[in-house]
Amino acid sequence: MNYILLILSVLFGSMLVFLIKPNNKIVRLLLAFSGAYLLSVTILHLLPEVYTVNSNATLTGIFILIGIILQSVLESFSKGAEHGHIHMHSDGKDFPTLLFVSLCLHAFSEGLPIHNTGDNLLWAIVVHKIPIAIVLTTFLLNTKYSKKTVFCFLFFFGLMSPIGVLVGDKIQFFTKYATEITALIIGVFLHISTIILFESSENHKFNLQKFTAILLGIILTIATL
Repeated sequence: MNYILLILSVLFGSMLVFLIKPNNKIVRLLLAFSGAYLLSVTILHLLPEVYTVNSNATLTGIFILIGIILQSVLESFSKGAEHGHIHMHSDGKDFPTLLFVSLCLHAFSEGLPIHNTGDNLLWAIVVHKIPIAIVLTTFLLNTKYSKKTVFCFLFFFGLMSPIGVLVGDKIQFFTKYATEITALIIGVFLHISTIILFESSENHKFNLQKFTAILLGIILTIATL
């Protein structure tokens, strides 16, 4: 079921582009909701868990900081696609290989701690992937790439998180160091979720709709405690 939900989240986001073509306002609200949900799950579920399991709080904190730095490096190649903003233009001559690789690495890493953390993280990633898939599909369709290329990109991107779940559950290295890896991914999530919330704000003005979306994301997480 975990694998299916992760794949369907990408498929659902992509299909929305073909069916209703959601505008930027809707996408920003979805991003705000998903960012708040992901941040809340990270703070209320993942952080307490890693600090409870690992008695070395300093080492756990170091892994979290490494995760933040790692995500910063990945974003220099993906141009912000992980948090719903692809700051690049393409003339269709060259496929954005670095964007593809960095996005796939990010999606793969998201799946690694799922088998250890329960349904809260699974649903947070599912919700997070929907607006990302919308932005990514829209970007690819606005380029000169063939539909076959677009489909292949989305297909492999959709498989990365399920592969991460499988590797995190079956490969001994990842099961042995599950707590450290989870701490690393916490850093990734903290970076992404906070960037989403900051970027969804325009001119630092209060936006009731965005605030409501953020509040709903937080309340939904608290309701599952």
